[in-house]
Amino acid sequence: MKVPPRTRRALTRVARDTSFLALGIPLHLLMGFLLFLASGLLWETVDGGDAQAPVVLGVVVVLAVLVVPALTAAQIWRFRRLLGIDIPRPGWRRPLRQAGYHSFTGLLLGALEALLIALLAAGLAAATVYVWVWAVPFEWRIEHRGYSTQAFYVTLAGLGALALVPALSEALVRMETHLGPRLLGPDASEDLAQRVADLTESRAGAVDAADAERRRIERDLHDGAQQRLVALALNLGIAKATLKDLPPEARAVIEAAHQEAKDAIEELGNLVRGLHPAVLDELGLDAALSGLAARSPLPVRLRVDLPPHRSTAEEAEARPADRAASAVEAVAYFVVSEALTNVAKHARAASRADVTVTRLGGILRVVIADDGVGGADPSRGSGLRGLAQRVRSVDGTFRMSSPVGGPTMMSVELPCPT
Repeated sequence: MKVPPRTRRALTRVARDTSFLALGIPLHLLMGFLLFLASGLLWETVDGGDAQAPVVLGVVVVLAVLVVPALTAAQIWRFRRLLGIDIPRPGWRRPLRQAGYHSFTGLLLGALEALLIALLAAGLAAATVYVWVWAVPFEWRIEHRGYSTQAFYVTLAGLGALALVPALSEALVRMETHLGPRLLGPDASEDLAQRVADLTESRAGAVDAADAERRRIERDLHDGAQQRLVALALNLGIAKATLKDLPPEARAVIEAAHQEAKDAIEELGNLVRGLHPAVLDELGLDAALSGLAARSPLPVRLRVDLPPHRSTAEEAEARPADRAASAVEAVAYFVVSEALTNVAKHARAASRADVTVTRLGGILRVVIADDGVGGADPSRGSGLRGLAQRVRSVDGTFRMSSPVGGPTMMSVELPCPT
């Protein structure tokens, strides 16, 4: 006979729950037995009736202390093996909470588990009374002619008890799955703090990986495509200078190709600087920002104030004294670059821009201002949103003030630990 899938799943769940509860009885009641034994020995020690009681009491107390992590490990295995719930091992962290679970909560759960298993056993015995009643002597059945009627009522009671077992076991298992991970596993605040630390570390790794990838692309373009274009422009320039007897049409083509090569070199140079400027690594933020200010179509007044600063001896050896972390420098550079581009493109009536970079303690502060008519809205510009996201990638803060009529000021604060 084929069992319907729904019935098969229900039977499987009941078997799993009852196995889980049955295994929990000795694990939950062991600590109660030790505590009962310790209380009796303590009474005998105080009473003075047994000279060996203090020694045995000490052994029982040491055993109770040592059994706490063992019981915790067994409970964690029980949850994982039978319910598929993985509880992180707490080790010796928060031992009082683990001891409290095994000494008080465990006793209550163990008593409820024992009652449920007893109800299941009694229900099975009562529901099958017509089967095992034939094991009693024949004379007894002759003497008790009304046993069949009594057995009928016992069978009904047994079936009723069996009908209650699935719901009761499910409720008890739900209670244990609510209490067990909370009391046996690490504290929720510890989990949250560890999760935040892991996310911060992974985000920092992603930022570093993206920065390293930009550096690699910049090197490949600079050493590969840009050099080939330079060689092409040089050859075209030599051809234009030496081949004087060419027809005018051919000379026009060479001159156009030469100009296109020079334009391509300039555009590629801008692209390379946009990915990651080599001057930022070689000479630092001050020199890189000076290059940006020199290339800006608007006059830029730049002030960079980076006092000497060292975090550790190793960091001082690896980087100059006035250098921040490479990721922080890259974010500061791209913020200024994007801001100056936005001023040149969108700041109406702007005649100049001011860029101020200062480091105060552990904060690198970048302020970009222009004298335009204002009205910039970060919520409506993908470029400004991208800047804010890039600043937040290193735990920085991004603020912008652009009232109608101006001026517009962008303020960025980047962590630069001392």
